[in-house]
Amino acid sequence: MTKQKLVIIGNGMAPGRMLEHLIEAAPEAYDITIFNAEPRVNYDRIMLSPVLSGEKSYEEIVIHGDGWYIEHGIMLYKGHKIVEIGRDAKTVTSDHGEVASYDKLVIATGSVPFIIPVPGKDLQGVLSYRDLDDVNAMLLAAQSREKAVVIGGGLLGLEAAAGLQARGMDVTVLHLMPSLMERQLDPAAGHLLEKALEARGIKVITKANTRAILGDTRVEGVELEDGTIIPATLVVMAAGIRPNAWLAKEAGLEVNRGIVVGDGMQTSDPDIYSLGECAEVGGQVYGLVAPLYEMARVAANHLAGEGSASFVHADTPTKLKVTGIDLFSLGDFGEGEDREEIVLRDAAAGVYKRLVLQDNKIIGTVLYGETADGAWFNDLKKKGTDVSEMRDTLIFGQAYQGGEPLDPTAAVAALPDDAEICGCNGVCKGKIVGAIQEKGLKTLDDVRAHTKASASCGTCTGLVENLMLATLGDAYNPAAISPMCGCTPLGHNEVRRLIKAKELKTIPDVMQALEWKSSGGCAKCRPALNYYLVADWPDEYADDYQSRFINERVHANIQKDGTYSVVPRMWGGMTSSTELRAIADVVDKYNIPSVKCTGGQRIDMLGIKKEDLPGVWADLGKAGFVSGHAYAKGLRTVKTCVGSDWCRFGTQDSTGLGVRLEKFLWGSWTPAKVKLAVSGCPRNCAEATCKDVGVVCVDSGYEIHFAGAAGLDIKGTEVLGLVKTEDEAVEYITALIQMYREQGHYLERIYKWAKRIGYDEVRRQIMDDADKRQAYYDRFVFSQKFAQVDPWSERVSGKDKHEFNPMATLLPEAAE
Repeated sequence: MTKQKLVIIGNGMAPGRMLEHLIEAAPEAYDITIFNAEPRVNYDRIMLSPVLSGEKSYEEIVIHGDGWYIEHGIMLYKGHKIVEIGRDAKTVTSDHGEVASYDKLVIATGSVPFIIPVPGKDLQGVLSYRDLDDVNAMLLAAQSREKAVVIGGGLLGLEAAAGLQARGMDVTVLHLMPSLMERQLDPAAGHLLEKALEARGIKVITKANTRAILGDTRVEGVELEDGTIIPATLVVMAAGIRPNAWLAKEAGLEVNRGIVVGDGMQTSDPDIYSLGECAEVGGQVYGLVAPLYEMARVAANHLAGEGSASFVHADTPTKLKVTGIDLFSLGDFGEGEDREEIVLRDAAAGVYKRLVLQDNKIIGTVLYGETADGAWFNDLKKKGTDVSEMRDTLIFGQAYQGGEPLDPTAAVAALPDDAEICGCNGVCKGKIVGAIQEKGLKTLDDVRAHTKASASCGTCTGLVENLMLATLGDAYNPAAISPMCGCTPLGHNEVRRLIKAKELKTIPDVMQALEWKSSGGCAKCRPALNYYLVADWPDEYADDYQSRFINERVHANIQKDGTYSVVPRMWGGMTSSTELRAIADVVDKYNIPSVKCTGGQRIDMLGIKKEDLPGVWADLGKAGFVSGHAYAKGLRTVKTCVGSDWCRFGTQDSTGLGVRLEKFLWGSWTPAKVKLAVSGCPRNCAEATCKDVGVVCVDSGYEIHFAGAAGLDIKGTEVLGLVKTEDEAVEYITALIQMYREQGHYLERIYKWAKRIGYDEVRRQIMDDADKRQAYYDRFVFSQKFAQVDPWSERVSGKDKHEFNPMATLLPEAAE
């Protein structure tokens, strides 16, 4: 069958989701070409706020990387803005002169920000907030740590304000109406939101009408109608959006507020579809992601030739993506004679709940401070449930409806199968439970990958996890929400995210900002916090040796009789007569009772007295030895075979590569110990296929492996991919190690981390995404500038006043 030509104008979230549905339903139906005005791939725009605040990076919000388009044979033109649609010839033309013909065309040009027409709107320093370029411009401006004004107190404006404030700017929000987010919140909830933002240091001025933006060539301030002048070096316009429909209008398509489409997403031209923020269906335009994804599903259904789906309006909950502010709004909460309201206020807890009823049915919900029942209220509203029998307890939520109160897990289990769990992606409870049971899903990442639930803004993550717990019982081990220790309810992921988002750069800062329950932490959390701070702020944070295990503080492994073992580093397992003599001299001088060859191709001296450690390291240091880190949460060994230099089977210089990797990677801490191996041929004498990272040299290059284990757990490695040169091998392995450093939980080995986030996700980021790989590599190189690789003798000579302190009761991890 001859494929039709499908051209898509725009590469945002809606067309990206449409393609997923279309490829699943009719993978061979179309040759697909995409023109994207932005010079990049498809990314999650609703996560731009966490990128602005520092909670996420651009790489983490990419939906479809370059490899995805290649895999599905899609031609993607980046940085190509379509300037003309030729309906007669059925072609589109880009601003670079590229012309493509189509059988079917999809217009998904999104929206454009509304720029208030005031004097000074074109000054340098006036920005909108719609895409990654806007975020990058704001990040640049935020480096000044000066004053910013955000015009608009809606969702986008408040998220921009919170992000800029998190980046260190002095932020003022100007809002024309009497209360914030007046379209989504009632005045009471708007008041609470205003107070919460002010408590964060964000100034809010309501009833603020902007007269002019001041400055000669760049922004210097904002003047209000009442004459008030607010100094500013950055002004962000977030006063609303308009459908980007000019291209369709010039092509002669029917355009009202947006591009007019029917319930099958077809425009006035049957061969042209439109979806997303530029489309108008049923007289309405949409800006939230859930209806855009529904448009995507419907359009894909029609393009695939089925034609049975139709778009139906449904109210979509509003949630604010600002860390620490819980807000849920749905439906109509205006006042009227035929309506009644139920209100709950808890001043001490900062909770406000309001339900608006009409004819004993919920028509509007506003929740602030406690939003767990949002999905339940949404389900009651959607089904038009008569709530008269639960009228007295309704406001307290699902857990209080009859019988004994339900815990959160039981509450979500009690929801009907068609209850919506993930509003962004329109995923109901039944779909999630079915996927868990049919596909044997055991992790949150698995559920996200197969159902999309909680894969967008993430505010439904708690519901999804409770549903997994209800479905799997004890088989579900929610590591992502398990607290680090008894000092905090936060898990490792949340702590790592907040350290970056709040720019917390000392252990006391972390404990204060994240409301630690103990005064100084414990043996579980202090080492973890110390590692996260070392990894996240290599140029600013001073490694806290009080928070390290005893082995790491004395650079030796404590043994069961209280003596220590010392393992000097031998690069790639190579040594010399000079080094061997130095070791022999130390053994004789300090009467060391045992000397053993380790599994990592090094020499271990066992039975050293604590008081002799400074002298042992001083003597070894004179011979050029540094610590082998046999105790470290860091690189321990790089095991090698002799490779092509000596072995008749060797295909590459495995010893040379092993030495190069070890010298390049050592000294930077990792979440847990890391062991490498390089085998010179597929005979694999260095046992590379059971290490954290392994290389098997072949005729065509270097096969990189990862996520092996040969200790308490036995696991063969996964293949990362094949590279052609030694330089590439070093680059790819370094990027992999840095990815693990940034994402791993403390004491989580690589094989557990890789299983948690998905082997394919590791391959996608390291093998398929060159930009992301380069970014990981660059961040590792940057961190190495500050790696603590000074002579170990100084660490145990008494100069470190924290050498032996109460934290010495921490149990060391076993040696090699």
